[in-house]
Amino acid sequence: MSAAETSWVKQYLFSTDHKVIGKQYLLTGLFMALIGGILAVAFRTNLASPGVLSDSAYLRLVTYHGSIMFFWVAMPVLLGGFGNLLIPLMIGARDMAFPTLNMLSYWTFVVSAIVLILSFFVPGGGFSGGWTIYPPLSAMPDAFLGEHLGTILFLLAVALEFASMLMGGVNFIATIITMRTKGLSFFRLPLMIWMQLIASVLFLLSVTPLIAGAFMLMMDIFAGTHFFTVTAEHTGNPILFQHLFWFFGHPEVYVILFPALGIIAEIFPANTRRPFYSYKTLVWTAIIAGVLSFLVWAHHQFVAGINPYSAIWFSVFTVAISVPFSISLVVMGLSLVNGSIRFTAPMVWAVGAYAMFIIGGLTGLPLGAFTADVYFHDTYFVVAHFHYTVFTIAVLSAIAGLYYWFPKWFGRQLNETFGKWHAILTLIFYNGFAFPGFFLGLAGHPRRYASLGFFEYLHEYQWVHVMMTVSTYLLFATQLVFAVYFIYAIFKGKKVEDPNPWKATTLEWLAPSPPPHLNWGNTHPIVEHDPYEYAVNGELKAKGIDFLPQGKLYVLKKSDAEKQEQEG
Repeated sequence: MSAAETSWVKQYLFSTDHKVIGKQYLLTGLFMALIGGILAVAFRTNLASPGVLSDSAYLRLVTYHGSIMFFWVAMPVLLGGFGNLLIPLMIGARDMAFPTLNMLSYWTFVVSAIVLILSFFVPGGGFSGGWTIYPPLSAMPDAFLGEHLGTILFLLAVALEFASMLMGGVNFIATIITMRTKGLSFFRLPLMIWMQLIASVLFLLSVTPLIAGAFMLMMDIFAGTHFFTVTAEHTGNPILFQHLFWFFGHPEVYVILFPALGIIAEIFPANTRRPFYSYKTLVWTAIIAGVLSFLVWAHHQFVAGINPYSAIWFSVFTVAISVPFSISLVVMGLSLVNGSIRFTAPMVWAVGAYAMFIIGGLTGLPLGAFTADVYFHDTYFVVAHFHYTVFTIAVLSAIAGLYYWFPKWFGRQLNETFGKWHAILTLIFYNGFAFPGFFLGLAGHPRRYASLGFFEYLHEYQWVHVMMTVSTYLLFATQLVFAVYFIYAIFKGKKVEDPNPWKATTLEWLAPSPPPHLNWGNTHPIVEHDPYEYAVNGELKAKGIDFLPQGKLYVLKKSDAEKQEQEG
């Protein structure tokens, strides 16, 4: 270990080691998930028993819940956490390309989270105009929405979070392109690395318009411009902000979707003991879907007054983007066929996430059709669909990854029985909360209302809200138990005896568990064959070998090892 890493502060607090930074992202994201969950329980309570919260308090909780779960949980966990913890190890590198920038990325994220939490408690209250920050609600303060201070801090927090993810994305791209070990060509990359690379590129290309929109919104508030606000003297265009937001917002869904699919794609082969079905097909469909994601943003605006002729084309592209995703899901399903499936805890989670995402994908099709979306828009059908995609991505897939890579990251094992029961209970309570939303949407139940109020024709569905709220309580309690156990297992869990307990073939499992500083000590991996090469012939099986390690290790010369230590 280098002198620069000897003190506790530099080793654990302001470390430039990608593994420490990944764990920091992971734990901070879990803390923000706890806050987001508490907010969900609070406003769900109001839906089951109207009057517990005021209308403004209800909208504020909904706004912060959506923002936290999307920007401060899904992104930092799946990109910042999993990306930092896995990319160097899975490509045979010793660290990220820019370690100091990596550290700055995390602490910028921490500042953004602090600013967001502070914005909730400022005089006048936090922002309550929705996580999409639509003007004129975000540009015109009144007694209902609070003063501008909460809005300004909210926008600042979002901007800082985006800056953090931009720094991380640049680092990921540079690391994957320039620091792959010998023999690791692009089409030998693990699927998780491909998904992180595509997600990082999508984020870099899509976030700029929203940053511009945020600055324009700030000018409307402070400088009296009228980019988005409309008055008797000025004719701004609030729909313009929607275009800027969703040009980022829809690719952003795939920014967190692709790493989640990468997690599932790593777990499936390790637990079926067979090569991944059509590896290149999954890579190319992800690339095609990423390109098409820039052509579908306005399907979120079918009822916003956009030109109906342009709406037709956005509807066509929305249906078109379902094709590569459908192929991806079929390929992943075929990877289970004829496999020697082991239902380990990570596999149970991965299969559950895969099944839930299929429901989310299928229910997205009517929302992409112009005529159907006019009816379903802003109903609970959208709420259910959104949770079957984003909750599946941000929670189910992420927890699958935690169970799978926990032995590698911490050198300890999560209990298998606990993990399976955790998955079963989560799926039961999650469906109890989310699935009834489809039926409420079919009945025309609007979303973002604190109570049924004057919707007399919906009063008969109040019992559904009670059921959904009870399921939310149980779902939150289940994850709270897991969070406590997760922290306990980091320090007191059973130590792993085998650094590769799943007998996986990707490079990270060749490193010690947990990996030392610089990952490989005095060794370095060389890749000799394609990923996911599991033994399928009788000769190897007869010798008790059911997998081929992804590459061999060679011992560095002493001078090389000393040089690596000095560079660290």
